[in-house]
Order: sequence, then C-alpha cells, then structure tokens
Amino acid sequence: MWPNAVAHALRHIEWAFTQPGRYLDASAFCSPGINDARDDLEWAMRHLPPGAQRDLGRLIAHIDEELQRRTLPEPHHTELAPFGWWWTRMRER
Repeated sequence: MWPNAVAHALRHIEWAFTQPGRYLDASAFCSPGINDARDDLEWAMRHLPPGAQRDLGRLIAHIDEELQRRTLPEPHHTELAPFGWWWTRMRER
C-alpha cells in the first residue's frame, strides 16, 4: 500500500456517499471506484495492529451499512463474491 492509501479510500467513499439519490449511480463505481476503495480498506484491516484494526473496523461497519442501503444485490455477479461482497452489488436501478 502507498502512503495515505486509507485516507484516500475513505475520502473516495465519503465523496460517493455525498452524491444525491437513494441509490449510488455508476459514476461512484468507475475505476478506481468505491469497490477499489473498499478493497484497500479490507487490505489495510489485515495488516494493521489490533488497536488500529478496531478503529478502522468501526468506520468500515458504517461504510458497509451505507453501501448496502444504497445498492441492491446483483444476482448475476455472484462470481465476484470471492473479491468481497461489495463487488456483488448493483450500482443503480
């Protein structure tokens, strides 16, 4: 990971969540997008010391709740599930 990767990922996700509408539109998922940012956070969780893991884990829990609220399940992308559940979500209606 590069310096400030976690901060960059959090900023990208925060930007996407400030966009209007009930559902996130496809622009939030353009590469690099929310899925890539969420991947970076997952990678960081695996490599941080326990205290930092707990702190970041609390942020990720809120991110995941909002991501689930603003996306829909995409049944045709189940092959992407090994990369993370967030890759199996529909971007817009």
